[in-house]
Amino acid sequence: MGNELQSEITRAGIEKLMEVFYERVRVHKNLGPIFNGIVGTGTAEWAAHKAKIADFWAWMLLGEQGYAGNPLMAHVDIPPFPQEFFEEWLVLFDECLQEVFAPQSAAIYLQRARMIAANLQRALYGGGFACGRQ
Repeated sequence: MGNELQSEITRAGIEKLMEVFYERVRVHKNLGPIFNGIVGTGTAEWAAHKAKIADFWAWMLLGEQGYAGNPLMAHVDIPPFPQEFFEEWLVLFDECLQEVFAPQSAAIYLQRARMIAANLQRALYGGGFACGRQ
């Protein structure tokens, strides 16, 4: 990207990550059709989605108020998709994290993303669910 890596997780860094990550998600061979089918394909729809997910991550990682949503219900309402797509999402997310954040911050962020993915998988494919900031 040519820009300096974010040494700390900040709101600006989260927003930058959302831009980088979702531009790749939109064209990903497996994830793109799912996300485009739910979010839409328009610029305004994607801007709203990125803002909402940035609010989610700012709540999860920084304790910022402003996220108004139910992550579990948002995913339960999605048409079924292969569980393996969670790993594809995580690999892509990690690649983008490495472009935006310094290694230590990227590792913290990825650890939280993996925990959330595991919880969502348990909820969608069997097992219990434990949601919330930890």
